[in-house]
Amino acid sequence: MPVPVLPPGALAFLSERHLASCTTLRPDGSPHVTAVGVTYEEDRGLARVITGARSRKVAHLRAAGGRGRVALCQVDGRRWLTLEGWGRVSDDPAEVAEAEARYAARYQAPRPNPERVALLVEVDRVLGSA
Repeated sequence: MPVPVLPPGALAFLSERHLASCTTLRPDGSPHVTAVGVTYEEDRGLARVITGARSRKVAHLRAAGGRGRVALCQVDGRRWLTLEGWGRVSDDPAEVAEAEARYAARYQAPRPNPERVALLVEVDRVLGSA
């Protein structure tokens, strides 16, 4: 699947210090929305979220067979950007460390959490006005 090409303004918006909403689907199909910090790797079209292994978003993806649709939406006034794609949970130490490092570069160093996992979203659709 080709990596979406984001215009420079959208990439700049994704580098600013804003939180985003993360939407996953409950087993009954209803949306579950939480606030998260998100990072985006342009070359791979990969969005990353760090979270606890016991979070509901992780449970939803695991209940969906380990892979499910995820939407990450960042808003600032009239500017907004939604990254949609297939998400999976990783507890691989290297992938979690990479997600933590990217989070630290955009926001701040995350507090220690031995139960941390990374939510990896292969972005296949981008919507917005940024």
